[in-house]
Amino acid sequence: MTELKQHLVAIVGETASGKTSLAIKIAKKFNGEIISADSRTIYRGMDIGTAKPSKEEMQGIAHHGFDLVEPDEKYSAAQFKSYATDKIEDIQKRGKLPVLVGGTGLYVDGVLFNYSFGGEFSEKQRSELNNNTVDELATIAQNMGLEISSQTLKNKRHLIRLIERKGKSEDHNVLFYNTLIIGVKVSKNVLRKRIEQRTELMFKKGLRKEYNELRTKFDTNSEAFTGIGYREFLDWEAGDASMSDVKRHIVRNTMGLAKKQRTWFKRNTNIVWVDNENEATALVAEFLA
Repeated sequence: MTELKQHLVAIVGETASGKTSLAIKIAKKFNGEIISADSRTIYRGMDIGTAKPSKEEMQGIAHHGFDLVEPDEKYSAAQFKSYATDKIEDIQKRGKLPVLVGGTGLYVDGVLFNYSFGGEFSEKQRSELNNNTVDELATIAQNMGLEISSQTLKNKRHLIRLIERKGKSEDHNVLFYNTLIIGVKVSKNVLRKRIEQRTELMFKKGLRKEYNELRTKFDTNSEAFTGIGYREFLDWEAGDASMSDVKRHIVRNTMGLAKKQRTWFKRNTNIVWVDNENEATALVAEFLA
């Protein structure tokens, strides 16, 4: 039997698909700890609108990746990769199973495929590069001694990223860990109902109060107000939307997010898609054996 420390289970899918509850069940059954890969739950004080699980919902399972920074602080996928890989190593060293769960595709893939994000690049530098033609960008890359694939040679955005990374590659095919990636399937109709129900529950839990508290502490241009569940209140505050409009817009925008997540994860041929808990549990048991 392969040592447990070599294993990693990742659970991915759309928002409100049931990833978190499945991850908790898997962690309970297989002696695991959870690492959240979500670009919103990293913020302190943003609990209801980001659907963080309560202590009761966590069922005693250790969770990592919540409340890492303040809502007005920036946090990159590269920072998350460093954080998550350290947590994975720590969990494995303690003889437990790390369970990476989330819907932020770049966070997940950055860890699983060991992306090299390169150094931080300023918007000014990116804008300057963007003013160049594809041929001019190719010349810049060639002068830097970078290897350019035929596909990248024709794609302006890919050329810019190649220059920014200074040639460090991102392999989307080779998994960095011995990993089982489980994708949670759910129909669009069921997903919409879950999102509508979750939105109503958020308001019952005090989402409006949470927004007001954030509003007193942070500027509306800060990161706190770019996320779904918060930015929709800005029109209400300006008198351009009713509270029922806010709810409707949250549902609409969450469905839009789910579509983007679905598109992102469909590209990953390593994902094993399941539609029930028993199937997922059986896959993990076989994987660990």
